[in-house]
Amino acid sequence: MATQPKMLFVNLAVKDLDKSVEFFTALGFEFNPQFTDENATCMILNENTFIMLLVEKFFQNFTKKEIADSTKTTEAIIAISADDRAGVDEIVEKALAAGGTVSNDKMDEGFMYSWSFQDIDGHLWEVVYMDPSAVNG
Repeated sequence: MATQPKMLFVNLAVKDLDKSVEFFTALGFEFNPQFTDENATCMILNENTFIMLLVEKFFQNFTKKEIADSTKTTEAIIAISADDRAGVDEIVEKALAAGGTVSNDKMDEGFMYSWSFQDIDGHLWEVVYMDPSAVNG
């Protein structure tokens, strides 16, 4: 049996690191100062999941491919969970107040509720609540 990964790091290219930190701070996220300098920062989602925000020029060092223009194309949708429906709305409303835009209208499937936004660099974020009773049984 293969060893299972213990942590997840998602790397996102950003145009202005300071503005990105300001945006995500407004949503309530914190950053690890040990992994922060003028080129990058480590945004903490939880104890095992992190978003590395990398200035585009620095990000380019890690790939031979062209960096996607996330304002025009979708390179990924980053989905995060909320504790309840109100939590979904709260996170997206904070994103909108901080300069983000709605990427999809609210979706209510009964057992699952979600709403999506684009951050200031155009990356897509989906905030989801799933009723635990629907998952467990």
